Amino acid sequence: MAILIDPPTWPAHGTVFGHLVSDTSLDELHTFARAAGIPPQAFDHDHYDVPERRYADLVALGADEVSANELVRRLIASGLRTRPPERTPKRATAHTALVQRWDALMPAEPGFGLELIERWSSEGRHYHDVRHLLATLEALDALGSTDPLVALAAWFHDVVYEGNPGTDEEESAELAEAALPVLDLTPTEVEEVARLVRLTTDHNPAPNDAPGRELCDADLAILGAAPGRYHVYARDVRLEWGHIGEADFAAGRASFLRGMLARDTIFHTDAGRALWEQAARRNLAEELAAWERIASA
Repeated sequence: MAILIDPPTWPAHGTVFGHLVSDTSLDELHTFARAAGIPPQAFDHDHYDVPERRYADLVALGADEVSANELVRRLIASGLRTRPPERTPKRATAHTALVQRWDALMPAEPGFGLELIERWSSEGRHYHDVRHLLATLEALDALGSTDPLVALAAWFHDVVYEGNPGTDEEESAELAEAALPVLDLTPTEVEEVARLVRLTTDHNPAPNDAPGRELCDADLAILGAAPGRYHVYARDVRLEWGHIGEADFAAGRASFLRGMLARDTIFHTDAGRALWEQAARRNLAEELAAWERIASA
C-alpha cells in the first residue's frame, strides 16, 4: 500500500488540513479512506482533505508521512495528479459562466436564464447541478454543435431533478413546453427542444437524428472525463442517492455500468467517440470492478 499524508498546514473552517493521496491508484485511496471513516465529501479529484485532528490516527492506520513537496512529486509521478483544466469547476465559477452563456444565447431574456440557473442550484443536487449544465454546454462546444435549439435543450434537460428517472426528464420537457413560448420560439421549435430533452431519458437517438446525437453525447461526456474528475462525478452521484442503502445502490449502479459497457458504442457522434469513448470504457469498467469488490467484501 502506498498511502501518503503531508503535514496539516492549509487553513480552513477553523483548523488546518493536510492531504491524503495514493501513488498507486484512486481505488486504493478510496478503500483506505472508507476504512478510516473519512467522508466522501472530503475527496477532491486526486486527494482527500483531512483535518489536523485526524493526522495522527491516519498515520497509525498506515499512511506514510511525507513533506508536501514529496507528496506532490510522487502524485505527479504516479500519473494520478488531476491538472486544473481537468477539474470540476466550483459552483460559483459555473454560475458566472452560465450567466454569460445565457446572455450570449438569449440576450433579450436575462431574467429567464437566472430562473433556470436557480433551478439548477436547488438544494439536494450534488452532480445534476450548475456544474453539470456547464459541462454539458462545454461538451456541445467540443462536438462542434452550433444549433441553438440543442443548447436550449441542454439548459432544460435536467432542470427538474428529483431522482426519479424518466419522470424527471418528462417534467423537464413539460417545463420547456410551458416556458419557452415566452422566448418567441415557434411551436415547432418548442416541440423540438422538448423532444430533445426527452431523449436524455435513455440516450438512444435515431441514427439520423443529428441534434439528438449531439445532446445525448454531451450529456454523457462526463463518462469520458479524466479519472479524477470521473471519480468526483461517481462520488456525487452516490451522494444524490444517499437515501438508498449501499447494497441496493451498488446493484443499481452496477446494472447501469454494465448496460453502458454492453453498448456497441457509448457515444453516437464521430466526434464524441473520438473524444470520450476509450476513456469512458476505462472509467466505467474500473468503477464496476470497485462496486463488485465492495459487494463481495
